[in-house]
Amino acid sequence: MEMLDSQHADELATLLALADKGSFAAAGRALERHPSVLSKRMQALERRLGVRLVERTTRQLHFTSEGRLLVDKVRQATALIRDAEQEAAQGARDMRGRLRLSMPATMGRRWISPMLADFALAHPQVALEVEYSERIADVVGERFDAAIRIGHLPDSGLVATRLCDQHRILCASASYLARHEAPKTPADLACHNCLGYTGLRSFPEWTLVQPAAKGRARLAESVRVTGSMTSNDNEALLHAALKGVGIVSGSDWHLMPAVQAGALVRILPQWTLGDAGGIYLVRPSAQYSTAAMAALKQWLAQAFAAAPWRSATA
Repeated sequence: MEMLDSQHADELATLLALADKGSFAAAGRALERHPSVLSKRMQALERRLGVRLVERTTRQLHFTSEGRLLVDKVRQATALIRDAEQEAAQGARDMRGRLRLSMPATMGRRWISPMLADFALAHPQVALEVEYSERIADVVGERFDAAIRIGHLPDSGLVATRLCDQHRILCASASYLARHEAPKTPADLACHNCLGYTGLRSFPEWTLVQPAAKGRARLAESVRVTGSMTSNDNEALLHAALKGVGIVSGSDWHLMPAVQAGALVRILPQWTLGDAGGIYLVRPSAQYSTAAMAALKQWLAQAFAAAPWRSATA
């Protein structure tokens, strides 16, 4: 793409000032430059284009036909640039435009897609382009306006807003518990069929924690678990747990709907599996945020604050 460099822009600004003011002296006062500087700019422009644009005398200045045509074209281009700037500034103030979003697939399908559908109904002038994937998208490189990240955030130049906490809990079906006595301590898990998520950093070790309480420090116990099924897909392990295969660990937002429906029972409810971090909205920059982006941020913050799985795990 051919770009207009600063020298060329100065030359065209001089051309318009001469057309408006009628002399180098008056144009120099308007641009706060010495007339000799403007004369050199015009000479450079004529030399670059290979055409005479201005006829100069000691008293008067006249544009050639080519010069008048160029002035008209540059005025049209300047008006287009001004309109584009005003449109961009207005877009930052008005609730309109396009937002390109990267969302995690499993959580996105279950929880975020209804939130975004409600947002789209409330703000019909905002176009949403949403990509659902379990991969970690390059927000800046792929030109996303925002993304949802789950867990712990690495250090980066992204601006992060914590939408809510996340907890990893343990569950099993009533049919599994009818065949096996429910564990009473984390150590008891070593004797159970534990469904292993290979994406867990500590796999196959589960570290269970209890937060500090009055008169008691934070508790943490680790146990190496085994089971008849492992997977890199939490949804597959959830289905296995629902069928009574074994004990499953997973995020509260993933498992609590089944608990609330009575399909699963929480195991060791006073414990959670490690520090699972939070759920974040990340953006390339907080500067010059559009009205649409600010509205989406507020919308998601309110939706996650009222998320139905949270009251049961708070």
